[in-house]
Amino acid sequence: MARRTSGPKKKLRRGLWSPEEDDKLVNHIAKYGHGCWSSVPKLAGLERCGKSCRLRWINYLRPDLKRGALSQEEEDLIIHLHSMMGN
Repeated sequence: MARRTSGPKKKLRRGLWSPEEDDKLVNHIAKYGHGCWSSVPKLAGLERCGKSCRLRWINYLRPDLKRGALSQEEEDLIIHLHSMMGN
């Protein structure tokens, strides 16, 4: 039995994200939310897969994502919790 294809697959972009792509993704999620990640790239006008968009959002673009060094209070809390609970 031969396997049927739905047509030629669209070539997805790979590699580094451009600032324009980041803006498209951020604007789309700000306006509509993420919903189903597999539909986000098509609706946002990106030539990426849903997994790539999800990972970009979660690891780099979320507004609540904190980057940089930990404050002294955060370090003290981690040390205290580690002494209480272990690894």
